[in-house]
Amino acid sequence: MKFPTYLPCVAAGIALLASCYPVPDTPRQQQRQAPDQTVTPAQQQRSIEEQRERMREQAERREREQREQQASQEQASETTETTAQRETPETPDTPEPVRREDYDFATPVPGKEGFVFSPYNNKVVDVRDIPSGTLVQDPTFPPSEKKYFRVP
Repeated sequence: MKFPTYLPCVAAGIALLASCYPVPDTPRQQQRQAPDQTVTPAQQQRSIEEQRERMREQAERREREQREQQASQEQASETTETTAQRETPETPDTPEPVRREDYDFATPVPGKEGFVFSPYNNKVVDVRDIPSGTLVQDPTFPPSEKKYFRVP
């Protein structure tokens, strides 16, 4: 069966005509095409100065609000202290919390001098060059938890 030769020619002609047809810009493409605007150095400097001035004003406003807030908190604490003194004639001093002096001792790692097992999670901790009996913060815990142990 013979393949008609005119079909590829017709397809090529349609493709050629379709490529010449202008496609309208979408709104996104129109936004990207900004008109050419040249900014002079003086205009740019003015814009920068205006931004800096706005930032200074905001910082001053924040500082002023913080000072006012702090002053109102101080006044509130002073009034509560005076009213508390009036209501209770004499309150005995509350004892300070007793610091824990009996910290756990770490367990030495057998065969490794200067290494110990943490008493809290049994992880190996390097305590070389730290004298025996010294209180050490466990490095496997974050500082906010503050887990301490003594070097054996």
